[in-house]
Amino acid sequence: MSQSSQVDPAKLAAARAAIALVEDGMKLGLGTGSTASIMVRELAARAQAEGLNLRCAATSRATAELAESLGLRIETLDEIGWLDLTIDGADEVDPQLHLIKGGGAAHLREKIVAAASDRMVVIADPGKVVETLGAFPLPVEVLAFGFETTRKLIRRALEALELGGRDVLQRLNGSDPVITDEGNFILDLHLMQIPDPVALARALSAIPGVVEHGLFLGMCDLAIIGREDGTVVELARDADIDADMLAHEGE
Repeated sequence: MSQSSQVDPAKLAAARAAIALVEDGMKLGLGTGSTASIMVRELAARAQAEGLNLRCAATSRATAELAESLGLRIETLDEIGWLDLTIDGADEVDPQLHLIKGGGAAHLREKIVAAASDRMVVIADPGKVVETLGAFPLPVEVLAFGFETTRKLIRRALEALELGGRDVLQRLNGSDPVITDEGNFILDLHLMQIPDPVALARALSAIPGVVEHGLFLGMCDLAIIGREDGTVVELARDADIDADMLAHEGE
C-alpha cells in the first residue's frame, strides 16, 4: 500500500518524483533515512502494482530489512555488480549539489553505493537546501582503535583550515556510543559553515583513523526537492537556489 496522509507531504512528493524515474529491470541503490524510507515504501508499492522486476542494493541494515519486508528484492552490491540509479536523502544540499550525509550513520555504505551507480538522485524537503554547507554537523566515521588520537588529528586538520575551536563530538545513543553497521564510531563536526568542502574532504580523508566522512562532492546528479503543496523542484548543479521559492511557489 502507498503512504498514509500523515507522511510529510514534501518528502512524499520528492519520493514519488524520484520513483517515477525507475524503469522495469533496473538495478537500484536504496538510501537510508526518513525520506529514503518513504521512497522505499513508494517503490515497493509501485513495483507490486506494476510487476516491476528490480534488483536492489541497500545502504544499511535498516533499509534492507524494510525493503525485504515490503517484497523488494535485496542483494549485495557485489552480487549486482553495478547500479543504474541510486535514490537517497541528504542532510544538506548546496547549489553545486554537494551534500552532507550521515545523519543516519550510514554514509560509508551510502557513498560506496552512490559511487557504484550511473546516476545518484537525492530527494529532500526545502529545509535541506542551503547556500553553504556546514550548519548540519558533519558526520565522520572513525575506527574505535585510536579513537582519541583520531579526534585530535581531526582537530588539527580543522585548525589548519581555519576551522579550529569547533566541537568535535562523539555521537551517542543515550549514554552509549552510536555504532555503525561496520562497527565503527561517529564523530559529529559542528562547523557552522564549510567555506571549502573540497579542502576539508581531502584533509579528513588523509587521516588514518577516518574511515569515511559525510561530504559527498560531485556525486549527486539531480536533487528533487519536494514542497508542502505536493509539487517538486528539480535542481541541477550551480542552480540559482531561492529557498523561499522552494517552500512557497505553487501554494
